Amino acid sequence: MTDFETLGAFYLGKRYDLAARARQDDFVLYDAKDLTTHAVIIGMTGSGKTGLGVGIIEEALIDRIPVIAIDPKGDLGNLALRFPSLAPADFRPWVDPQQAANAGLSADAFAEKQAALWKDGLAGWGEDGARIQRLVDAADVTIYTPGSTAGRPLSLLKAFVAPPPVIRDDTEAMQERVDATATSVLALLGIDGDPISSREHILLANLLHAAWSDGRDLDLAGLIGGIQSPPFTTVGVMPLDTVFPPKDRTDLAMKLNNLLAAPGFQTWMQGEPLDTATLLYDPSGKPKGSIVSIAHLGDAERMFFMTLLLADILAWVRTQPGTGSLRAILYIDELFGYMPPVANPPSKVLLLTLLKQARAYGLGVVLATQNPVDLDYRGLSNTGTWFIGRLQTERDKMRVMEGLEGASGGQPFDKAAMEQTIAGLGKRVFLMHSVHESAPITFETRWTMSYLAGPMTREQIKALSARTTTAAGTAAQPASAAPSASGSGSMSALDPSASAQAPVLAADVPQYFLPVHSNGGSITYHPAVLGVADVSFVSAKYGVTEQRRVALLGTMDDGPITLEWDNAERLDLDPSALERGPTNGAAYGALPKAATNAKSYPAWSKAFQKWIVTNEAVSLLRSAAFKQTSNPGESERDFRIRLQLMAREARDNQIETLRGKYATKLASLQERLRRAEQAVQREQAQASQAKMDTAISVGGAILGAIFGRGKVSAGAISKVGTAARGAGRAAQQQGDVTRASESVQALQLQYTDLEAALQQDIDALGATYDAQQDALEAIPIKAKSGDVHVQLVALVWVPFHRDAAGMATAAWR
Repeated sequence: MTDFETLGAFYLGKRYDLAARARQDDFVLYDAKDLTTHAVIIGMTGSGKTGLGVGIIEEALIDRIPVIAIDPKGDLGNLALRFPSLAPADFRPWVDPQQAANAGLSADAFAEKQAALWKDGLAGWGEDGARIQRLVDAADVTIYTPGSTAGRPLSLLKAFVAPPPVIRDDTEAMQERVDATATSVLALLGIDGDPISSREHILLANLLHAAWSDGRDLDLAGLIGGIQSPPFTTVGVMPLDTVFPPKDRTDLAMKLNNLLAAPGFQTWMQGEPLDTATLLYDPSGKPKGSIVSIAHLGDAERMFFMTLLLADILAWVRTQPGTGSLRAILYIDELFGYMPPVANPPSKVLLLTLLKQARAYGLGVVLATQNPVDLDYRGLSNTGTWFIGRLQTERDKMRVMEGLEGASGGQPFDKAAMEQTIAGLGKRVFLMHSVHESAPITFETRWTMSYLAGPMTREQIKALSARTTTAAGTAAQPASAAPSASGSGSMSALDPSASAQAPVLAADVPQYFLPVHSNGGSITYHPAVLGVADVSFVSAKYGVTEQRRVALLGTMDDGPITLEWDNAERLDLDPSALERGPTNGAAYGALPKAATNAKSYPAWSKAFQKWIVTNEAVSLLRSAAFKQTSNPGESERDFRIRLQLMAREARDNQIETLRGKYATKLASLQERLRRAEQAVQREQAQASQAKMDTAISVGGAILGAIFGRGKVSAGAISKVGTAARGAGRAAQQQGDVTRASESVQALQLQYTDLEAALQQDIDALGATYDAQQDALEAIPIKAKSGDVHVQLVALVWVPFHRDAAGMATAAWR
């Protein structure tokens, strides 16, 4: 395993020596858990900010951490351009012909050059096609385009869905959601929606609050109806018509209706409902990289959508259990306008709330911007990591310095040194200042695995979307998505003959009528048998105590077997909704003979009870690897998502335990290494002094012997001998230096080996923590006969509309 492939760590690049202007060999590995305290990336155009952001998202996805990335420029769609084979043919569709022409090359030749460039670039950072394949296998990338069909559209029909109870029960959270939604709708209409002074805002906020407090959803059509005829008559202590006269309310309703009726707005109604959980995970529970492109939207539309998305993310966050591990990432590229220091757009309060609260739930927020002066200081103070690239103006540098000094938390801050460092940053070179590190780190960003082709055009997004849709269409459905019992097919084969007279039945034959819910022509009733039972599922072993109501609607015929519960249709029906009499003027289908016999119903009731005992079950899933069982009603998707989070938490705890286990040994070795290095310095100093003393002594003795008067005296000879012995001591001192240096090398080797042993133990955890590959055992919890209480088995007349051509459509759905 490559050195940078470390569990729970993001490979961002390598350390960079600003003085030497050279990349070093040391990897910069960012602990994924540190991102729960959020991060901000600051850098001017051309600083490499997009490359760093793409790299962070790639590292998250390869670690199976889902990402929602907001893309105002179209650059982040490049995350979908992942080519494990690194073949020129893969690059060719994404080559800009103009760029190729500027390079004096054909598009094919330019594609070959780009493929070679990417292959060599990856190799220079220790990456290859195999790592790209790991990224592809770990998570899919989908480009969403709200308000456009270029990518996968997002529908706003359910944008005003009632928040979950955890939000409704929190007064402050509920008011934040109401205010943000009302303000965003008014911004779309070009109305300044001040929560205090704007009567439009007050009206919309009250409508949303009234509906959501009752747990009711609102769509745009419902909001328009509520504006015209509000479900309340006063606002505060004053009459509604005084605060907001009916004529003025009609004008507001017309503006919203015109918006809804505009052809360009219809695309907002297409596609998947806006749902954070769906953006983070696919139906099987596999993490996703959801790139939400808003480059095609105007400013008002961007704010409208961003507010709704941030509100939904915040609601999702508050429904999650707390965790210290990184659960998901929200990445916002080019934050300009969404969290300004002075104004208060509806997105601002939501972002500030996320920055304050999301860390406790494992959501990491990464904000990127060119201009730090455009960001609210309160938001910057809540980010634990700053990635600072090349800055454009002195004002930007001053703002960053202020922020860094404030984020230092009272720790010593060398402002002059920091200013010098920031001034020396070049392209793709960033300063990382993290509250989790003892000192800032300067590094060069690694080569991205995704092909950075530049901002994506509408046609390119369309091509990618078509490819993704095709792949998704052939994907297997999750095991939990079992088909419904016979659907509506049980009532599709209708007797074409009908009588205007209702069959005459004995008084002891129970009969009811399904209510008519739609208009569309004459009504014809067709006979069926309705069974309703309350079922209890109990298992002390798995902690299951589940109550369920089962309602089945079965058709009859005059064959040897009149009724088959296996072919019945499952209904979501409250028996109190059944009616005792028919609609006037209705016709009636033929009634099988067995249905006129009161004795048939007890027999069908027993068969119904046996069918439930045999077929109904609370389906649980068991993970032997994690020793966990799903909760009743928890889908396989949700169970796998929960297992993956538990796995990541366990992995992070194991890594922390291993680091703690090795910390003492590493600290001891560091101290021994420090003392050994000091010994080397001391011995080197003593050896140098000894050499100098010996040189002076020997030189003096020889000169004295040569230039002395007369014969060489015994004293001169003695001085030469003393100098010679000094040379011997100098040689001994040099030997001490060598031995001390060898001790340092030995300790450095021990330290390296101990670090390698720690890394090996961490890497060994890898195979243990992959919930996506875990084989789950199905555990059915069935009810006993005594736990099935049949409430009703009766003849039920089912209404259908019959048109002139004899075609029938259900009138009871």
